[in-house]
Amino acid sequence: MKYEEAETMLKKCAQDHVLAFWSKLSKDEKAALLSQIETIDPKSVKRCAQTLQNGSETPDSSKGKAPKVALLKGKALQEAVAVGEKELRQGKVAALLVAGGQGSRLGYDGPKGCYEIGPITNAPLFYFHARKILARSLRYGKSIPFYIMTSEMNDAATKKCFEDFNYFGLPKEDVFFFTQGMWPGMSKDGKILLDAPGHIFMSPDGHGGLLAALKRSGALADMKKRGIKSVFFFQVDNPLVEIADPAFIGYHVNEKSEYSLKLCAKRDPYEKVGVPMKFGEQYRMVEYSEMSKEQCERKDKSGKLYFLYGSPAIHVFDRAFLEREAAKAMPLHLAFKKIPSLDEKGKLVKPSEPNGYKFEKFIFDILPNAKKAAFLAFEQKEEFSPVKNAEGNDSPATCKADMQAKWRRWLEEAGVKVDAKLPVEIDPAYAVDASDILKNGICLGAE
Repeated sequence: MKYEEAETMLKKCAQDHVLAFWSKLSKDEKAALLSQIETIDPKSVKRCAQTLQNGSETPDSSKGKAPKVALLKGKALQEAVAVGEKELRQGKVAALLVAGGQGSRLGYDGPKGCYEIGPITNAPLFYFHARKILARSLRYGKSIPFYIMTSEMNDAATKKCFEDFNYFGLPKEDVFFFTQGMWPGMSKDGKILLDAPGHIFMSPDGHGGLLAALKRSGALADMKKRGIKSVFFFQVDNPLVEIADPAFIGYHVNEKSEYSLKLCAKRDPYEKVGVPMKFGEQYRMVEYSEMSKEQCERKDKSGKLYFLYGSPAIHVFDRAFLEREAAKAMPLHLAFKKIPSLDEKGKLVKPSEPNGYKFEKFIFDILPNAKKAAFLAFEQKEEFSPVKNAEGNDSPATCKADMQAKWRRWLEEAGVKVDAKLPVEIDPAYAVDASDILKNGICLGAE
């Protein structure tokens, strides 16, 4: 992009102040700024400014009803597993991981996926995800392509982690990295913010940005070429997740669903998770912050919470549905933040109070567009123990404890009682459940 092209484009969306310090920039700084400007879509900038005027669109949750949530048991479970295993054997399943975050809240300088969580080996989060995918691939004799959405900040470090670990045993050609989009921050009056004379302040566009990123990167086309039908979606901070779980895949297929969600019972009425609700014939995800006290505490006839189930972001999408939605513009959500930015004289100001807006897209905003949605319950102790905080709940300590408790249950099911004082760790490629332990045998050791 040339200066004249950038100036014309910026003037059309009333953002030509971005070039205010052009004469003071070096040759390299000018080139870098033009590269940034080239990534900005004028229509998107206008949408951002319009969203500032109108505010984020949120449903009136007072009219929402709890969805019907399935509990797979007995024959229904067996049938779902059989269908899911057939899909896996035919190579129709892909894994999709959102891993654009950094480990800063954990005191770790690097991609969160590189954070060491193995109770004995100190293996990173990526290890447990990749090895589970490898185990499923080996069990069913077909590769499960692994699509990983990174961010501009951690893309190189994420790729290096995979290279250093030899892709954790996965074929390199089955691992597809792509970066999520970045959106410029804006002031209250809708002006793009600069954090340096030759640099626009940009922030990731949220996990909902994966749709545009999948299309832009060619990942969706790659899925279609491979014959993928179902896409298993999960987040990087949860090493307990059962990736490409045959029961969930089979349930999704049997229900002819375009968007299926795994849900778990909330630990308390005010747990900070999204809650799916039904509005007429459509479903929407309602954030915990949008629910009233009465809604949070409402009970059904049996005395249980009416809105019992929350979403830990474990989904299965129909690939064709993702393709359809990737062609549409998603709703934008506002986050009022403290953003270091330049004043009119070019001086960097670090605000003590929120001064600007970041814009995010949420993947669950496509839920109302699904022709059919389905919801499946699971036990939190089996599949959800995220690493979000340095201490307390959802911390490395609680996650490691939950991982080991699960492995101990497997070992006990296989007839082995392990001293509670001994640490336990099982390579996911060796066993994805207790049946693998029974089949493969047991080798116990201690440091």
